[in-house]
Amino acid sequence: MVIELKAASCIVEDRQILREINWTANPGEHWAIVGLNGSGKTTLLNLINGYAPLSSGEMRVLGRLYGAYDWRRLRKSIGFISSSLQEKFYSGETAGEIVLSGIFSTIGLYDEPRKKDLARAYAVLEGFKCAHLAGQRYASLSQGEKQKVLIARALVSSPKLLIMDEPCGGLDIFAREEFLSGIHALGTNSSPALVYVTHHIEEILPIFTHVLLLKAGNIHSAGETGSILTAKNLSSFFGMPVGLRWRRGRAWLEIK
Repeated sequence: MVIELKAASCIVEDRQILREINWTANPGEHWAIVGLNGSGKTTLLNLINGYAPLSSGEMRVLGRLYGAYDWRRLRKSIGFISSSLQEKFYSGETAGEIVLSGIFSTIGLYDEPRKKDLARAYAVLEGFKCAHLAGQRYASLSQGEKQKVLIARALVSSPKLLIMDEPCGGLDIFAREEFLSGIHALGTNSSPALVYVTHHIEEILPIFTHVLLLKAGNIHSAGETGSILTAKNLSSFFGMPVGLRWRRGRAWLEIK
């Protein structure tokens, strides 16, 4: 299994954020996780990454059992993109240095990169058509460029699992569609297992085979995309009547 949670709960500062989550992500599946603000989406990702506590239940990620394996080692096989990670970077670092830091799984570049590391970082940046940004200060980049740098950082170490926490936050509609186009290309080629978190239904691309709907720390429903993204199920999830329009394999939400 890529991810396996059995009755997994998370309590942070005496507040229960996640309640007995049962979820399995198998090899070959790409998952989108949808939830409104405060639903526990980010906590679920932090739990998978070992940044939030597993208060009860059982968790395996990439076959490793939580509590029986060093999660610091496991993180080298997990690419993680989040706005909170973005805020931790020093404003003086260049885009190239940030991508290189992904090879060492560090916030900041402290090791001397080898020639093959430099070549790998350049190749990944080139794949996102932003190799020209390598020498530019990260703080000077546009929001869309920053997101491309972060995904390049996440992919530079060839992870087995890539987790994206609302990566389109702060992007205008044109930058968002350009970014999603890159994600689509990534998912249609040989790629790591993808977990994409959003609260926008229209960001769920055709490459996402499965969807999990998270509500108030509980799983509302989870399964194949076509069975989850229905007007009836989403109306139940949001607690109000909604409709769907499908265009080019993507669902667009309509409030009735």
